[in-house]
Amino acid sequence: MEAVCRGAKSNGGTTIGILPGSDRRNANDWVDVAIPTAMGQARNVLVVKTGEAVIAIGGRYGTLSEIGHALKAGIPVVGVRTWSLSKDGKIDPSISTAQTANEAVEKAIKIAGSQET
Repeated sequence: MEAVCRGAKSNGGTTIGILPGSDRRNANDWVDVAIPTAMGQARNVLVVKTGEAVIAIGGRYGTLSEIGHALKAGIPVVGVRTWSLSKDGKIDPSISTAQTANEAVEKAIKIAGSQET
C-alpha cells in the first residue's frame, strides 16, 4: 500500500489509509488521512466499499478477499499480475486485466465512470 500511496501523492492525489490496527501512527509516510479500525483483515470490506473500483496488484489472500468482496458488491476490479478466477473449469472474466499500474488506473477510472450510481 505504501507504493500506491507514494504514486498517488506524486501525482497530486490525497491518500486515505484504512488501517487494520488501532494506531494511526502505523500508517505509511504517504498517507494523508489515517483511519484506524482495529478490525484486522475484516477492514477489507471497508476498503472495497469505499471505492468505485478496485485495483488489485499482485497480492496474497487479503487481496483475494478484497477481490471477492468487490465482485460480490458489483464493484469493478482491475488486476495487475494478480489472482485469476475460474468457474466450472472456465476462466471467469470478472477481473479486467492491465499490464501496468498506470493502465490499471486508467481502466478503473473509465469503468467506475461508466457505472450507474
